[in-house]
Amino acid sequence: MKGRFITIEGVEGVGKSTNLALVADLVREAGHKVIVTREPGGTRTGERIREILLDKEEAGMTPMTELLLMFASRAQHVEEVILPALDAGTWVISDRFTDSSFAYQGGGRQLGIERVAAMQQLVLGAFRPDLTLLLDLDVQTGLERATANTEADRFESEQRAFFERVRQVFLELAKSNPWYEVIDAGRPLVEVQASVRAAVSSLLDRQ
Repeated sequence: MKGRFITIEGVEGVGKSTNLALVADLVREAGHKVIVTREPGGTRTGERIREILLDKEEAGMTPMTELLLMFASRAQHVEEVILPALDAGTWVISDRFTDSSFAYQGGGRQLGIERVAAMQQLVLGAFRPDLTLLLDLDVQTGLERATANTEADRFESEQRAFFERVRQVFLELAKSNPWYEVIDAGRPLVEVQASVRAAVSSLLDRQ
């Protein structure tokens, strides 16, 4: 049996890392092998691209260059890590995937979803996640959480309006993609994780 692919999305500071660990634990407890990965990154090539994308010294990077680098990292990630793992029966859980490109480059950078969709078709064809958990949180709270203890990277340094566009695209994607589960990340952690458990359990039950 092939593995399943779960992605976790959201604006900065929504708690992706914390809930990523929970999802991995739930899948392992159900008896499945798990790989936890991230985008941009996930491979040696992808991690080197990630360094460029997050570097504040790359302030002059054009939106199209950013989009192409994202999909260059993603192409390597899918071919080297994700598809082989799924074919081997391993579940893959990723911190971000293609929907972040729709939200950040299509919405935040205002390239438009059509350009991102064209890249998606070229790189991924019909490949999509089995479940996407969208941790939704108001932008101001998310940014405060994200930069509370660390210096802001190139993305986190953007203005609030940028992230409002990002959040709006995520919510629009959730309306049109049936594999999405929107989770209110503004609630206490115990309530957020109860919703995460329910969504992952539903997918496990369909095995």
